[in-house]
Amino acid sequence: MTVHFIGAGPGAPDLLTLRGRDLIAASPVCLYAGSLVPEGVLAHCPPGAHIVNTAPLSLEQILAEISTAHAAGHDVARLHSGDLSVWSAMGEQLRGLRALGIPYTVTPGVPSFAAAAATLEAELTLPGLSQSVVLTRTSGRASAMPSTESLANFAATQAVLAIHLSVHVLPRVVAELTPHYGADCPVAVVWRASWPDERVVRATLATIEAAVGEGMERTALILVGHTLGAEDFDHSRLYAGDYDRRYRPLGTAPRFPAGTE
Repeated sequence: MTVHFIGAGPGAPDLLTLRGRDLIAASPVCLYAGSLVPEGVLAHCPPGAHIVNTAPLSLEQILAEISTAHAAGHDVARLHSGDLSVWSAMGEQLRGLRALGIPYTVTPGVPSFAAAAATLEAELTLPGLSQSVVLTRTSGRASAMPSTESLANFAATQAVLAIHLSVHVLPRVVAELTPHYGADCPVAVVWRASWPDERVVRATLATIEAAVGEGMERTALILVGHTLGAEDFDHSRLYAGDYDRRYRPLGTAPRFPAGTE
């Protein structure tokens, strides 16, 4: 018996890895975060599967469900939205399973910031503008932010910021970022990226509050950075005709001669 933690992606049921799909189909028990994981993903569960929405459950109740499946010898598909590496609460569940001696695996998923960037048709890292993306959030009731991880500290790097779970404090976000990025810095707010009711608002730090208005909930993602919608940026050297690279050696003394690794 194994518990398979699976990143179920940002929302669209077909933004699921093949491994994740196959593990769901092979698991007689499925625990899913019903507030964020679309029910379309559950269509991959086998007939007669025991399906549990964990949204109203405590950590202890979730571990109890898993322990029951373990005693019966049933594999469990444990679904979380997006990717499991950030803000999934997987860590505390894994710690509990280690204490119980229950084996598990982890399968990554498409993260929400990647789905939002795809919606915007944007490469977030453009040569000469930004080569870093910071995934962050503001403090919430569930998890406080360390004092060193302030928006102002991240903004000082001029990296692109992907700010999660913070649209409810948008005025504060704008106030903290504007001194570093400037009022004309592009901003995009993407709500429920890849879902049928996805919404996108593009503006600047000066205009985003008015543009968003009311109605966007905490699951909206805020992207801030000068690469959003940019056209004036450098070419990378990757595809430059005079760039000596492993698979395209150039000149009389290439760095990687043909036939070498």
